[in-house]
Amino acid sequence: METLAVLVVFLPLLGAILSSVLDHRSSQAVTCGLMALAAIFASILFVKVGLQEKTLLIPLFTWIHVEFFEVSWGLQVDSLSLVMMAVLTLISFLVHVYSVGYMKGDRSIPRFMAYLSLFTFFMLTLVTAPNFLQMFFGWEGVGLCSYLLIGYWYDRESANAAAMKAFLVNRVGDIGFVLGVLTIFVLFGTVDFLSVFELVEDYKDETFTFFGGHYHALTLATLFFFVGAMGKSAQIGLHTWLPDAMEAPTPVSALIHAATMVTAGVFLVVRISPLLEYAPLAREFITLIGAVTALMAATIACVQNDIKRIIAYSTCSQLGYMFMAAGLSGYSASMLHLTTHAFFKALLFLSAGSVIHAMSDEYNIQKMGGIWKYVPLTYVLMWIGSLALAGIPFFSGFYSKDMILEVDWVSNLPVGKVAFVFGISAAVLTAFYAWRLLLLTFQGAPRADEAVMSHIHESPLIMLIPLMVLGAGSLFSGYVLYDLFVGESTSFWGTALFVLPENEVIGAAHHVETWVKWSPILATLVGIGLAYYLYVFAKSWPERLSIAFSTVYTFLLRKWCFDEIYDWIFVRPSLKLAKVLWKEGDQKMIDGLGPNGVAALSVAGGRLLCRFQTGYVYHYAFAMIIGLVLMIGCYFWL
Repeated sequence: METLAVLVVFLPLLGAILSSVLDHRSSQAVTCGLMALAAIFASILFVKVGLQEKTLLIPLFTWIHVEFFEVSWGLQVDSLSLVMMAVLTLISFLVHVYSVGYMKGDRSIPRFMAYLSLFTFFMLTLVTAPNFLQMFFGWEGVGLCSYLLIGYWYDRESANAAAMKAFLVNRVGDIGFVLGVLTIFVLFGTVDFLSVFELVEDYKDETFTFFGGHYHALTLATLFFFVGAMGKSAQIGLHTWLPDAMEAPTPVSALIHAATMVTAGVFLVVRISPLLEYAPLAREFITLIGAVTALMAATIACVQNDIKRIIAYSTCSQLGYMFMAAGLSGYSASMLHLTTHAFFKALLFLSAGSVIHAMSDEYNIQKMGGIWKYVPLTYVLMWIGSLALAGIPFFSGFYSKDMILEVDWVSNLPVGKVAFVFGISAAVLTAFYAWRLLLLTFQGAPRADEAVMSHIHESPLIMLIPLMVLGAGSLFSGYVLYDLFVGESTSFWGTALFVLPENEVIGAAHHVETWVKWSPILATLVGIGLAYYLYVFAKSWPERLSIAFSTVYTFLLRKWCFDEIYDWIFVRPSLKLAKVLWKEGDQKMIDGLGPNGVAALSVAGGRLLCRFQTGYVYHYAFAMIIGLVLMIGCYFWL
């Protein structure tokens, strides 16, 4: 089993290395083949280790050894990491296969396939890390690969800008991660997960001095880690990179937004559950941020017209649900939603890519319509993904989203009821924007040009097969995994998750009032009904409402004006400061007094000396006397 675990992590790295030296077809075959092996091995590990409630600790080598400080590089394979490994490798394999068809004709296929595999390797390194430092290595590697993949089409200015934005926004969050690691090391003297988690109860009342103030140490550390999670998982305030990341090829959008980069923050929060259980203020903050993000992103998605951006904001909103559950100690509910979300969100993104492929690279849903008969399989699969996203009964999202809302209701934290209200509100909006996308994209009269309509066709089989697999996952994953992940008698998670007895919510969530169980379903039906009414029966109303409530519509269309606010607070002052430092500091002071000044002084000195080059002997004799006087003066002076 240990050998299989090592292979799961390092086969994608081998694929990335080989792809960089192979041609187009060979790179696709090698990376897809190695990812298939990784997915198979991860599934075997899940059955043989995860379902048997075992844990593997696999030391590989000593990474850092400085006096008393030692960090080993290894793998921690428990139920939490195994869930991530299985989901990661399967989704990544399907994205690799889908990319063979989607990227056909691209000039740099080996580079693209290498980036995908390298991205997967770093994510697997992150989720199998046995200590905070190795996790940070994977964390930064994922950030690097996201930069490379978002800016894959580097000849596009918009792609370069989006890649830089993602890189910079995530660096802000990464500062929080670094501060969290430093706080843990100062407090516990180690960064190893098992050692820290064993000592946490002994340090539950410790304080930490930070910027002159004394704070509860575990609260401070967990808040630092959550700042890092906010960056990776695009929570409100650090979410602005997410919609711009749609500049990447669609397979990248599916990989980043379904099971890899954006779920890294959720995984981090769940992994540090032993710390969070003794930091109730941090858990309340996490819950509140998740609730606000879920509602904020859903409101923005309701007015967007770019098909990929709508799904991107949907991802942002669903991640908010995951943090809501994790903040209320419903870690297993959070992981269930993470898993089901990976299937239906990857399905939605890749289905959107199929639509874009069919529509000759058209992204605007206002220029689509009436295409369902041309792409029937994509249409059916998009319906499945939307039904799962909206939480319609017996689709995967129904099981996980309902459990999160039930956790919100039974939580003993005051913010739990607030999260419940926000979650129900977001459920209405989720159903609305999901059906708005379906109706405008596939139904009604065609709004595309005749030239586009004449070329609409179903995607090739190599793109449709991954969609069908994801469709099956979107249908059945919630039902299959529900009892295993959040069942009342489940012991699947073992020691991977830690919940104090007084914070236990999963058991209570199974016994909520009937109206609480029905609330998400009713909210979903309201959202679907509203979308049908506005876009089927009263088609003039959306435009009339946008005019009547132009301020609200513009506010939502401009994405709550976060970009404008950040531009005013950070970007413009930074550019002004940079201009001052460039003109006054660099050009006038550094260059003026440095190389340019020395050069000017040399030229001036040369011109002065040239005046003595007259050809008259007495001028040379005078210069010699001056030189002699200076030499003698220096001799006596020194």
